[in-house]
Amino acid sequence: MAFLTIGDCESSLDRPVDRRTFGALLRDRHAEELKYEATEAFAAQCPRESARNLLLSSSVRSALITAVLVIAALIALSPRLVMASAMLLVLAYFFGVAAVRLFLTVIACFQPKPQERRALDDADLPIITILAPLFREAHALPGLVQAISRLDYPADRLDVKLILEQHDRETIKEANRLNLDSRFDLIIVPPSHPQTKPKACIYGLACAHGDLIVIYDAEDEPSPDQLRTAAEIFSDADDCLACVQARLNYYNPDENWLTRLFTLEYCLWFDHFLPALERLGAPIPLGGTSNIFRTDILVDVGGWDPHNVTEDADLGLRLARRGYRTTVIDSTTLEEANCKTGNWMRQRSRWMKGFMQTWLVHCRNRTARDDWQLFIAVDLFVGGTAFAALLIPFLWAAVLVEWQFGVSLLDPFPQQLKSATAAALIAGNLSCMVLAAYAPIRRGLARLSPAALLTPVYWIMMSIAAWIALWQLLHRPSFWEKTDHGLSGEAKARRSAALDAFGLECDPAARQIAADEESAQQKRARPGTTAE
Repeated sequence: MAFLTIGDCESSLDRPVDRRTFGALLRDRHAEELKYEATEAFAAQCPRESARNLLLSSSVRSALITAVLVIAALIALSPRLVMASAMLLVLAYFFGVAAVRLFLTVIACFQPKPQERRALDDADLPIITILAPLFREAHALPGLVQAISRLDYPADRLDVKLILEQHDRETIKEANRLNLDSRFDLIIVPPSHPQTKPKACIYGLACAHGDLIVIYDAEDEPSPDQLRTAAEIFSDADDCLACVQARLNYYNPDENWLTRLFTLEYCLWFDHFLPALERLGAPIPLGGTSNIFRTDILVDVGGWDPHNVTEDADLGLRLARRGYRTTVIDSTTLEEANCKTGNWMRQRSRWMKGFMQTWLVHCRNRTARDDWQLFIAVDLFVGGTAFAALLIPFLWAAVLVEWQFGVSLLDPFPQQLKSATAAALIAGNLSCMVLAAYAPIRRGLARLSPAALLTPVYWIMMSIAAWIALWQLLHRPSFWEKTDHGLSGEAKARRSAALDAFGLECDPAARQIAADEESAQQKRARPGTTAE
């Protein structure tokens, strides 16, 4: 990019220019270069690590064609034996995925105490750039700004980038209405493909000033000490520490049965699985928010893949492949748990599709140096999450067919093997339910444990989402299923409180909806009454 200083801008405009205006002028001058960096550069520089045109690559095509030919030949020779063998492999894989999760949970029970950190004075803290990619999030923006303002971090050491899409007029209007202070910089991303969160993050990264980069989503409420804790950990760490991942959980776990199950899942994932992976020295598939990176390392590995819809998990694995490590800290960011089934399905199908993309990318880049920790993270954790969801209907269908008609796909094998596989299937399912019930206890959320009895329903939903994801992987691989936020009663109440703090009026329709919900809740709570 051509060199340009604030002095150049002031001379050409004949007036003083602040940092925010200077940044906007720079982005306007280099719009095409920024667009290329955000959409094309990663695939051009790291083609084998990009999910762009993933299913069209020669290696994937060759593998698929070979697999189809081999399976067809085997079926022609001995169809029953092939079907039985396939069923046995599916059962073994499913049991392996369940066993790994049980193993990780046990390891997480013996987490070492966190090491003492060296406290840093405010003047010694690094500048941290907060990247907040936002699309159709006008309702959540006041709460996010308030949450950032509550962070225990000096204002002059924060560089906040609110990354907005050019055609998202409502969110831009809301940002301007909040009259944000000098920490906040609005970055307007011009229309470009793909329209994904990682593309927006790359656009923001090109404008970042910080030594560290952190990602926050629209509905996030990070613990106030989170950034200071991360900065102090980085100051004492070696050069191999690339990322600090905070834990994620929800502020509305009791909204309904779906939020309870979602909270159980997050308690397992962030309080047990990820810390256990770290202790094993395995790669950590990052969560989509509250990951703090060293900027130089993030740039060195190419940043995010704009075509991968779980760019976080992919980046965590890529960091490990490059010799860097991630640590999980005991600081929590609270989010809004999805309380609507359709909205949950859109979000989950995107996650499943991203896990499939990530698995394919990292399978394509296997080397002889790959160790067992990478196998656990890629094949049994990331891949296992998606493929177990795809396989569940077939496993249960096989059990139902045998129970109803006495016909088993494993008939060609000895009875002892059939009994062992049935026991493994039952044990795998029961262990997952037990883990879900155990997961929230550490957070003092034991009241949610009975919801674990509904995990079979949750698995059915995940399976539906996985099959939607597979269809999209084939037809719309980089399509970003937008998750709507602000749907829960708790989220609406928090928005109203945030607007009150800014001295702004809430939308009248939103106020009426909130009042109606409060009235309905009061009726439900009153003995002998039923809400309509």
